[in-house]
Amino acid sequence: MFFSREEPLTGEKELFLSYEDFPWFKDVPVGKVLTVEESTPGHFYWPDLDIDLTAEIIEHPERFPLKSK
Repeated sequence: MFFSREEPLTGEKELFLSYEDFPWFKDVPVGKVLTVEESTPGHFYWPDLDIDLTAEIIEHPERFPLKSK
């Protein structure tokens, strides 16, 4: 799953979230995935899912091995 926005979320960078690394997005309606806020630069929050991730976690999930089930 890619997400990017015309508004400068991530400074016009596109980020990829694999279902393998971020399984809680897999069976969620698209509208809930697209409702994302960048509270501070590089910190993303999906209020409908109560998930928050940083750009570092998204770009380097191997550094953060714990996953929600």
